[in-house]
Amino acid sequence: MRVVELEALQVRIPLKRRVTHASHSRSETENLVVRCILSDGSVGYGEGVPREYVTGETIDTCWELLRRSALEEQLGEEIPDFVAGVRLAERLQIAPVEEDERQIIGKATRCAVELALLDACGRAFGEPLSRVAEILAPELYQFRPQVRYSGILANPRGWKRRLYPLVYRWTGFEHVKVKVGIKGEDEVKRLSVLRRYLGRRIDLRVDANEAWSAGEVIERIRELEPFGISCVEQPVAQEEVSCLAEVRRQVRIPIMLDESVCSLRDAELAIRHGWCDLFNIRLSKCGGFIPSLRLVQLARQHGLGCQLGCQVGETAILSAAGRHFATSVGGLRYLEGSYDRYLVREWLSREDITIGWGGRAPALAGCGLGVTIEPQRLAVVAVRREMLIGCGRKSE
Repeated sequence: MRVVELEALQVRIPLKRRVTHASHSRSETENLVVRCILSDGSVGYGEGVPREYVTGETIDTCWELLRRSALEEQLGEEIPDFVAGVRLAERLQIAPVEEDERQIIGKATRCAVELALLDACGRAFGEPLSRVAEILAPELYQFRPQVRYSGILANPRGWKRRLYPLVYRWTGFEHVKVKVGIKGEDEVKRLSVLRRYLGRRIDLRVDANEAWSAGEVIERIRELEPFGISCVEQPVAQEEVSCLAEVRRQVRIPIMLDESVCSLRDAELAIRHGWCDLFNIRLSKCGGFIPSLRLVQLARQHGLGCQLGCQVGETAILSAAGRHFATSVGGLRYLEGSYDRYLVREWLSREDITIGWGGRAPALAGCGLGVTIEPQRLAVVAVRREMLIGCGRKSE
């Protein structure tokens, strides 16, 4: 068994509504999808969501890195079983970028290639993606037949501002995250209203998306303490993250890092200098399933918590990968993702794996990702494609 074809596709996914937070606003997303075919005909899919303001990647960066990464040489060996496929995926490297001291550029690209290979190998050898955690991190492995995802509140307007929190409360969500730091908002008033509508039983946390400066962050966090906030995510920009060691000494609410933890190097610095209490692990941002596992291992070794996050515009490919991660890695504090039906206009999978009542979602049965990607639907949203291995390496 070996890789005989590897194709990259740039897909443009329109969103059902404009999503706004302190760092960005978007109504569509440009994602990288990779299709991997093995010599037995097994087909696997992977996805990456490049975000320049997170890892310095654009969709054009992805194409450049794919061409420079010698993928045919890296993926040319025989794959006798699923474990060998997992080990091959673990060794996968994307070409380095000069002056990338944080070693973060190329994470979305690597994620797409890695997931495509793992999905194909899973289908070929009859194994689910969740087996990767059992193989590579048995101390983290904890299979759960069902998990509970968080609700997300960005910046709804008008009647939606009161309806959405009530829906989360009535449908039994356990966790809700609120985007804060949005220009022109009175966050204290807003959180007061939200807490009243959500009730006291729901675990409420906030995400500032780098909105606050080092000089104001302590005051901003203290203002939110009366509302029973369980965590503050990425309160300052990456350039000012060193201030968080002192912030943690002066506030009671735990600090989570997101944009500032995209690689092992980032994570090691955060641990060494005491910048946070939790990491937000997002598969695309962190380079795939396996690098994300390694980040959770590192956090666990140093007594830090982890959240499984997601990125706006993920299709069923990343949603399914995230579900396997959520149902196989124990001890994750919060879960985000699988918002498919509520957010993206174009379906890529035959199955609907959107979260259900109260954020509940079952483990995915089946091999590989456990979802069926429809080539016809993929063709509708593809705006560019290039064969990286096999078939004359065509591009269009």
